Amino acid sequence: MTEHWGMRAVDGPAPVLPAPGTLGPALVPVQDGRTGDRPGAADAAAPAPAPVVLPESGGPRDAVTRLGAHGCWYPSANADGTEAAFICDRGGVPQLWGGPVAGDEVRLLDSSPDPVKEVSWSPDGRWIAYTTAPGGGEHTRVLCVRPDGTGRRILAGADPASSAHLGCWAHDGSAVSVTVAAPAAAVQPGLVGRTLLDHGPADGLLAGARPGADWADRDGHATLLGPAAYDAASRAAPNGTPATAAAARPDGGLSVYLIDPDALASPVLLTTETHAASLRACDLSHDGRFALLRRGPRGRREAVVRRTADSATTFALPVADGDPWIGRFSPDGRTLWLRSNADREYAALFAVALDADGRPEGTSVKAERDGSDLELLALAHDGRTAALAWNVQGACELELVETFPTGHAPDEVGPARPLPLPHEVVTRVTAAGAGRLLLALSGSQRRPGVWRAHEGVSVLRTPWSAADEDTVPPGRPPVRPVPMRLTARDGLPLSGWYYRAPGRAPDEPAPCVIHLHGGPEEQERPVFNPLYHELIGRGLDVFAPDVRGSLGHGRSFVDADLGAGRFAAFDDVADCAAHAVTAGPADPTRLAVMGRSYGGYLTFASLVWHPDLFRTGVAVCGMSDYLTFFAGTEPWIAESAAHKYGHPERDRELLRDLSPMSRIEALRVPLLAVHGEHDTNVPPGESRQFVRAARERGVHAELLTLRDEGHDFLRADNRRLFRRAAADWMERHLRV
Repeated sequence: MTEHWGMRAVDGPAPVLPAPGTLGPALVPVQDGRTGDRPGAADAAAPAPAPVVLPESGGPRDAVTRLGAHGCWYPSANADGTEAAFICDRGGVPQLWGGPVAGDEVRLLDSSPDPVKEVSWSPDGRWIAYTTAPGGGEHTRVLCVRPDGTGRRILAGADPASSAHLGCWAHDGSAVSVTVAAPAAAVQPGLVGRTLLDHGPADGLLAGARPGADWADRDGHATLLGPAAYDAASRAAPNGTPATAAAARPDGGLSVYLIDPDALASPVLLTTETHAASLRACDLSHDGRFALLRRGPRGRREAVVRRTADSATTFALPVADGDPWIGRFSPDGRTLWLRSNADREYAALFAVALDADGRPEGTSVKAERDGSDLELLALAHDGRTAALAWNVQGACELELVETFPTGHAPDEVGPARPLPLPHEVVTRVTAAGAGRLLLALSGSQRRPGVWRAHEGVSVLRTPWSAADEDTVPPGRPPVRPVPMRLTARDGLPLSGWYYRAPGRAPDEPAPCVIHLHGGPEEQERPVFNPLYHELIGRGLDVFAPDVRGSLGHGRSFVDADLGAGRFAAFDDVADCAAHAVTAGPADPTRLAVMGRSYGGYLTFASLVWHPDLFRTGVAVCGMSDYLTFFAGTEPWIAESAAHKYGHPERDRELLRDLSPMSRIEALRVPLLAVHGEHDTNVPPGESRQFVRAARERGVHAELLTLRDEGHDFLRADNRRLFRRAAADWMERHLRV
């Protein structure tokens, strides 16, 4: 259900668990309670008007718990490309690290236990902005820190009832854009102008909100800075007078602010949208006159150019789902480079010529490939070189093009220069000084790491990325998957990757797990997945297909599951299982289904729509009833999901028919459900109600709740627990 940035895997010594066949105390009994209830859902949220300074939090060079193998991803470099900030899980949780690109003396920049999700170094090199998920849940906040680990402060999202997401920097480094999502506020008439002493964070004040009480315990005494700074504990200004509210917004929605990390200027509201599904500032023109925004629900994303002076929209164009960083302005602001699939099956590189007022003078395609999506687009700091990552049947091919070739028009590109890759998949590309790039790569044989490319002629692994030989324990080399293609019963081509457990004869039938990815607008990629290797190590094969709705196979394929088309996706799962038997070595009597997020929903659905096909299932963070899902999820997620699944009011009957809970009486096989306790994307009640209903009908069902996790499992111990528990369950039900 959420945007995904590639494999974030950890490994190391596994915790002691109950013997295979019993999950013991790890399983949490189902509890009574209303499905979808979210603590504080009625509370309104508000962005802080200025940064919240935190105690210094530079950590040791090595985390307390050093794992033998770790992943590094989401790099961001300083202007000259000599230093990088990145996310690394060597301490057991994704944290912010930094250090020289060519050296191994990395340092921990934030030692807090909150997982880090995005990183962005300011163009002037003075600040590193990043997004964290306090408590491991879905509510995020944006912070910044000096490159040496000092000056750490909260920019937005300090109130636990709000959520903040990182956007782009102004090109001079004076401000960073932040999207703030806030639930609707219960605002009474005359609230605007009333003091913070009269109202707490639940009032949804646009300015003057303070962090909740738990933040003081987590991060120490905090002070809100800015022109009207006041003490966060007393809610009073330094002169003793109460701080006042500047505005109130009772309707929730999404807003984009420009925030000065030095707190010398007040935040500037760039744009706001009520009932918004997504909103992110992807770039600002060098003169600050225009902003490039990505907005809209899933399947209907669009790029929007708005003037910063009056918020007038001057241009809009549909763009593809996937990576949210959709494009960038040229240095003179007269050309907009976009990754778009407007009126096309596959995304391509578009050039939009703009006039002095930001209005389009012409739009043209400058780079395209038959049957392949332009998956990632990144431009050099000077805007004169573009890196294009193409999705070629699940793997990536990277090439560089000059966007201002000598003797050509400003919206032309030069010939493509391919850049060979040591991994199969690129998850992020970012500029790292003149002629250099940082690449976040992952592959079926190795963990995610960061590589540096210089002048397009060499690609070298950074010294702080894990070595390939550390990927799996000695004697267990990674299994390289093989592509598998089939045709669905209605003629739609499908494909996936088959992982064969070692030690079996080629024609020996094997128990097989059909694993379904999330999204549904994700794609199964040949990257190292510790879960798959845990299952393979138990002697179980894995077939990971792309059913209709997945990315990477064209626009029509993504839209093939809209509305009532989702019933055909249920049949896709059955067709993939049948193909694994007829074209592969899978044993038809020992099949299981498993998936996370939307894949968890498909797992629930497959077990009740095809009750005789699978012996068991493991559903992870899946929806079991669309109506309770829409009632319990975050408002902006509901707005985005309505186009994909159906509207909770207009399509109520369809959503009921598509809900696995509507066919729970057909469930016949044992089920394990897994959920993060802080998941507000797909609330844990979705798993609880399905497990409870199964038990009421005499079907063996268990629920594993992972503490301090949200929709994504980010902590090393929880990821190991999840993998071991799922593999124990599968082994118990498939190996007999």
